[in-house]
Amino acid sequence: MEGDQDLQFLLQGGDLLKVRSPTWKKTRYFKLQDDCKTVWRQSKKIFRRKQTFSLDDISAVRLGRQTEGLKKNTDEQVEDRCFSIVFKGHHKTLDLIACSEEEAKQWVKSLQKMISNMNNLSRQQKRDWIYSCLIKADKNKDDKLSESDMKSFLRLINVEVDDDYAELLFKKCDTSNSGYLAGEEVEHFYELLTHREEIDVIYGEYAQTTGYMSPQNLVDFLMKEQRQKATLADAHKIIKQFEPDENAKEKQLLSKDGFLMYLHHQDAMVLQPEHREVYQDMDQPLNHYFISSSHNTYLMEDQLKGPSSTEAYIRALLKGCRCVELDCWDGSDDEPVIYHGHTLTSKILFKDAIQAIKEYAFKVSDYPVILSLENHCSIEQQTVMAHHMSSILGSALVTSPLGQGMPTDFPSPEELKGKFIIKGKRLNKLEASFAQEVLAADDTDVTEEEESGDDDDYEEQHQKKSKVWITIKYQFIWFKSGLKLAKELSDMVIYCKSVHFNGFDDARRNLSFYEMSSFKEGKAMTLAEESGEEDFMFSSHLSKLSRIYPAGSRADSSNYNPVPLWNAGCQIVALNFQTTCSDMDVNQGRFLVNGKSGYILKPSYMRDPTTEFDPITLTRGEWLKHKTLHVMVISGQQLPKVTKKKSSIVDPIVKVEVYGVQDDVAEKETNPIDNNGFNPEWNETFRFDVYVPDLALLRFVVEDHDSASENEFIGQYTLPFNSIQMGYRHVPLLNSNGDLIPAAGLFVHIMIVDAE
Repeated sequence: MEGDQDLQFLLQGGDLLKVRSPTWKKTRYFKLQDDCKTVWRQSKKIFRRKQTFSLDDISAVRLGRQTEGLKKNTDEQVEDRCFSIVFKGHHKTLDLIACSEEEAKQWVKSLQKMISNMNNLSRQQKRDWIYSCLIKADKNKDDKLSESDMKSFLRLINVEVDDDYAELLFKKCDTSNSGYLAGEEVEHFYELLTHREEIDVIYGEYAQTTGYMSPQNLVDFLMKEQRQKATLADAHKIIKQFEPDENAKEKQLLSKDGFLMYLHHQDAMVLQPEHREVYQDMDQPLNHYFISSSHNTYLMEDQLKGPSSTEAYIRALLKGCRCVELDCWDGSDDEPVIYHGHTLTSKILFKDAIQAIKEYAFKVSDYPVILSLENHCSIEQQTVMAHHMSSILGSALVTSPLGQGMPTDFPSPEELKGKFIIKGKRLNKLEASFAQEVLAADDTDVTEEEESGDDDDYEEQHQKKSKVWITIKYQFIWFKSGLKLAKELSDMVIYCKSVHFNGFDDARRNLSFYEMSSFKEGKAMTLAEESGEEDFMFSSHLSKLSRIYPAGSRADSSNYNPVPLWNAGCQIVALNFQTTCSDMDVNQGRFLVNGKSGYILKPSYMRDPTTEFDPITLTRGEWLKHKTLHVMVISGQQLPKVTKKKSSIVDPIVKVEVYGVQDDVAEKETNPIDNNGFNPEWNETFRFDVYVPDLALLRFVVEDHDSASENEFIGQYTLPFNSIQMGYRHVPLLNSNGDLIPAAGLFVHIMIVDAE
């Protein structure tokens, strides 16, 4: 980007008005630093420790008054001058006002371009960038690097090594003992920094043409080691794309650098490239899919006193969530609000949440979003809710069945592309609207607790409740212990009607396919384990949807393991998306594939009414495909320090975990490597038995080992078993928030064979 106008604009910087409240608006100077990766911001705080942030830390740059902070703290007149920098994780959003509309657009355009370019750097471009940083580190331009220059260089390229290791590197390269590096010593330092001994060994075994790989050598490597079909045409294409040396490229040869660049490409990594796109059949009924789902989506933190925010909906949707929850209560000025009722959590306007959902619902996935309504509003504000959803979502809102006549099954995700489905209470059976019947007098409205039947006094209370129908202004309203439902809202519920769970026999005999119940995690597990697979699977999942949600005791917004409930066929297993934990990692791993659509097709035997599949007893059947998984953890690259203390040195350890049916669950770990997060090597091999690969997931976890206390999390990567590529593969690492850790990763060898 040398000479690029957008880059030059950021390097020059400028004044922006930082907004915190209606009265706190102060001018601050922002500027991109010379490393082109870090933004410096002026601070009036004398003892402020950190006045910079990395472009890698930015989640999004949004033009206009799109955040709650700007909507609340600024007037509409400055709409065109506003923009926000939203950070990954729990860092506060920067709300800013530029001097003019043109300047605001320039900031947004320039930042977005820089972030995009950094994310899309090729391996060769990264090497060129590293070399340019090496030149910048030479502060006095004498073509020599002092030890201080070298440490500055390492900081420039975001390599976090401890001082002892940096000194060791320097002394190893300073062969002249002059106290600085020059000429070949600088080249040697660069080679040490980028050297991968394990790559030398693999490359050396196949580079049989004057020290290079010929197209045939490359085909041999791909077929023998990577277990993939390959032709000479494939090899020529790889050489053309990845070989940095023009002389070698002309001779149709692949150098070691080109080989390493290929191995780092996303198509050559551990996840099958075909599975990054939508590859499954999306024309099956909705209940034949696992659906990425969120619980109390509006919450940013805990369940009792934390903030509610439209940003929480945005983050969940951008993570591929396809079922979001809205707890609706009466608000002031006849505007319904969303919050966790009877707690100290803050409130947001229902209409703001719907607007945010509309804007971000289909950014990541085109497939349908389910709006799960927990309705506590008065009849008047229910009417307002219906109006907002109708006016904001428009034709994208499903308000009548697709096709002609009364449906007998769910439509498919493909048929519902770009659509919103309401899950909530309904006054009558859907069939009644086709038969032109009067509202069914035996239907009730239900809360989430009543859906699951977890309220011990529910049946007794239910019998005592009076049932009265009245008509007001042509609206049918159902009164039950003070609860009521507006017809406008009721009529929007088509494919996901919330009903009370009265047992599997009742569900089979009396409930239509679109009527569904919600279950607390504990009750769902009990039903899965004790009811017998025939009842639970057939009644709740082969013909209907079900939703699982966390126990009320999880006030800290902790999560539960979703895997056993997927194994039982549950489609909507709702988690607290705001919480970073292994359960959320596994959830994101499940929905990593199929284009991150938020829909994963269940195995065929979980969609077949004649199935005898039982995830607990594992009786023999088509699901039993016993595989042996061999994983060799070879090395790691640029594993970041967990703490920012100068004395902090990473002692990395790798855990390899398998999730799935009970017999498949396993965990094994390497020995720790002392004081080396830059390029640790393990070369340890593990073996796993996997009986039901269709439901299994593989997870790599890297931790900083501590013999005296609990290990600290560094990064992880989870993917479905059936999406693994065999052979020598790089494994990217995600931080606790699910964001990619730049440059960090593992190098492994994977082999999957049929068990004897």
